[in-house]
Amino acid sequence: MTSIGGAASAGMVDWNLAVATATRLVRPGPEVSRDEARTVVAELRRHAKASEHHVRGFTRMGTEDTHDTPILVVDRPGWVRANVAGFREILKPLLDKMQERRGGTTGGAVLGAVGGKVTGVELGMLLSFLASRVLGQYETFAPATRELPAGAKNGGRLLLVAPNIVHVERELDVAPHDFRLWVCLHEETHRTQFSAVPWLRDHLEGEIQSFLGETDVDPMTFLERFREAAQSLAGGRPEGEEDDGGRSLVELVQTPAQREILARLTAVMSLLEGHADFVMDGVGPDVVPTVSEIREKFQQRRAKGASRLDITLRKLLGLDAKLRQYKDGERFVRSVVDQVGMDGFNRVWTSPNTLPTKAEIAKPADWVARVHRKADS
Repeated sequence: MTSIGGAASAGMVDWNLAVATATRLVRPGPEVSRDEARTVVAELRRHAKASEHHVRGFTRMGTEDTHDTPILVVDRPGWVRANVAGFREILKPLLDKMQERRGGTTGGAVLGAVGGKVTGVELGMLLSFLASRVLGQYETFAPATRELPAGAKNGGRLLLVAPNIVHVERELDVAPHDFRLWVCLHEETHRTQFSAVPWLRDHLEGEIQSFLGETDVDPMTFLERFREAAQSLAGGRPEGEEDDGGRSLVELVQTPAQREILARLTAVMSLLEGHADFVMDGVGPDVVPTVSEIREKFQQRRAKGASRLDITLRKLLGLDAKLRQYKDGERFVRSVVDQVGMDGFNRVWTSPNTLPTKAEIAKPADWVARVHRKADS
């Protein structure tokens, strides 16, 4: 296996071990013949390319020149490798700071090596769970894979996870051609968002780095907070303490400053996911004949009860909150477009100041009043 980022195992996370663990544990995909696999990959690439035109026309965003990021059709281990590379990129400043702090303590090097392997295994276990569920992803913070012009930043890449798409289309018993195009429309919308709005990637990265910068880098404090979160999730909170309301692990390890940043990030992610859902269903009737059937069955699948393990892991990872982002964000986008049209909605991409707040996601009329009243006055 090629080392990810050089001597990765010497840091706070053994990235190579994370990849190896996830690859070993991830469930195999659906059974397909070699010819079927080639057909699926070729069709997904065609649909991804066709989706560029459909999404640009519907959203009125971007031009042909803005779509220069790669499209990759991957299997589950390929998705794992891509995401580990992305995690390593975005978490590097925080992990370097924690490594420096730990290196100055007695036995820090030994603790770092052991802790890195433990964290690598834990990360690999989580990725193995997610790798069988993600249909597609616009990887915003992908490491640079080619020579870029001076001052330019890598624009990310679009991933389509072929075995997961095949698995879900079979489970839902929907038309494969239509379902594959429907998925591509959603992911292409994310690609359009970041390629047509040049400041969006830097804004998100800045918010994430601010969030990570607020993390207490003392290892003992962080582990104590992590243990308290795990006890709460397991129902093992100390006697006499009140219930925390069922928050996820991510929420429980935050400082007050991080909660403020997360509120802004939640609003942005709700916008991006809701916009993608709105577009995939808006384009759908013209190019996906069975879009109504697909949406109905897909929503039923989201709402369907899961196993105890699945529910626990979803809670741990905050995936329930992500599902709410799709619903709340789509409602926001639809309401704004109904009130001011697509061009009026597209004012949301003007600057970070025109992004909706978390409160405005719930009350779209407040965003319309703030942004349009100010701009038109």
